[in-house]
Amino acid sequence: MLNFNSAIPPTMSTTPINVAPYLTSEKWIARLTLLLGALAAIAVTCFYGPNWGRGILVGAILAWFNFRWLRQGLDALTTAATAQANPRVPIGTYFKALFRYGLIALAVYVIFKYLNVPILSMICGLCALGAATLAVSVYEILHPQE
Repeated sequence: MLNFNSAIPPTMSTTPINVAPYLTSEKWIARLTLLLGALAAIAVTCFYGPNWGRGILVGAILAWFNFRWLRQGLDALTTAATAQANPRVPIGTYFKALFRYGLIALAVYVIFKYLNVPILSMICGLCALGAATLAVSVYEILHPQE
């Protein structure tokens, strides 16, 4: 006779998860985004000129804002999801989630149009978030905490 009960997934555990290592990683990603952006801006300024350096720095700052808004939105959503009675997500969370990329695109356009900073340099600066995330991920793989 077949036992179908073994195919049923176990119930969700109510054991609290230790989020401290994840919060530490998030802080390092935020810091490294700005640090890598600033270092890249200095190097690019030396080789390609101040406009390109400003573009890299502006892109890194926009990437940092994007990361902060994403983190705030996810924190609000998880808080609302774990609320016992009548979960409510602030309307600003939805606004930031929907218009985050639009605001970044608008900022890039305005900076390009009025400050004559090359778009490509700002797009490269936006990659600072990816570089920081990659660096923290590799560090976490090479130095596991558990």
